Amino acid sequence: MKLHPGSKAFGPSSLAALRCSVIFSRAMRILLLLITLFIFTPVYAAEPCTKATNDCTQWVNLGGEARSLVYSTYPLDKKNEQIVRALIVVHGQGRDADNYFRTSLAATFLANAFNDTIVISPRMASNNGTGCRDTLAPNEVNWPCGGDSWRSGGVATNNPKLTSYDFMDAIVRALANKTNFPNLKAIVISGHSAGGQFVTRYEMGNQVHESISVPITYVVSNPSSYSYLDAERPSGANSELRPFGDARNCTTFDTWPYGLKSRTGYTAKIPDDQLKKQLASRPVTYLLGELDILPLAGFDSSCPAMAQGPTRLARGQAFAAYVKAKYNAQHQVVVVPLCGHNARCMFTAEVALPILFPKV
Repeated sequence: MKLHPGSKAFGPSSLAALRCSVIFSRAMRILLLLITLFIFTPVYAAEPCTKATNDCTQWVNLGGEARSLVYSTYPLDKKNEQIVRALIVVHGQGRDADNYFRTSLAATFLANAFNDTIVISPRMASNNGTGCRDTLAPNEVNWPCGGDSWRSGGVATNNPKLTSYDFMDAIVRALANKTNFPNLKAIVISGHSAGGQFVTRYEMGNQVHESISVPITYVVSNPSSYSYLDAERPSGANSELRPFGDARNCTTFDTWPYGLKSRTGYTAKIPDDQLKKQLASRPVTYLLGELDILPLAGFDSSCPAMAQGPTRLARGQAFAAYVKAKYNAQHQVVVVPLCGHNARCMFTAEVALPILFPKV
């Protein structure tokens, strides 16, 4: 081979250096490409869990080893920037959180809200050996089934430091954690039947409403009873408010959870005046079934419940009118056409969707 004057032949070491330079250059280009893709490629949103199975359950820690179960479309303990609202749906007396989760999923589908809403259905597990026989997992809290029950913030039977409203407080605080839900702008706490009882009393009594930065609204659907704030009750065909006339025979008409006397559990240490103020000042919608007028599905026919009206529909309308007339509450009443005592009918109705999934 002929070389030009002043040129040098490539030796083995020169060729090796050239190869290394080419390989390094290619590696740098690939690395820069990967960095570019990582920075500029959009992060795909997490997919919601949409089955009422164990795959969609998680435990909420209530202190120490105590825990309770929820169904949820997204994890409560992971960062999720896409979530702007939360819907919590409390089950009825059957404590069938899985069925209520299915109903919630149906409503979420109709509202086209899966991508930006976390849907939660808590399980108020209870086993008293008689009427309530839920199978409890290790360290799962056993909520009271009767008396001052889980519906009204009753004390757990296996943990005297906890009430059922502490469970809801824990869920609300988890949602209000800006580290995990930085864009959450609305929390809706709803419940049907016995769940409606839970929500109306939780709305009145909870101590987290004003302590978090996310607004909470309450949807009370078809409960059998409410907690009146004084001794007046609806009376006559027009449900006029009068002092209850059968107090001698119905001695418990004003006892908790039908009234404010002899309270136990979560609300026991809260002054009456504070409960009255909280109930009237917080945003509530009473979602009532037009056809919920029959004594079916766990209808409370006890004398303190009957003192509030003959049907669930009548009781809801009377209570809303009562808190407005006497305590200036600006609560809303929405009667759902052609629905009886049926959560699926109530929560998937067209008029219910904007209440459960408010614009934010």
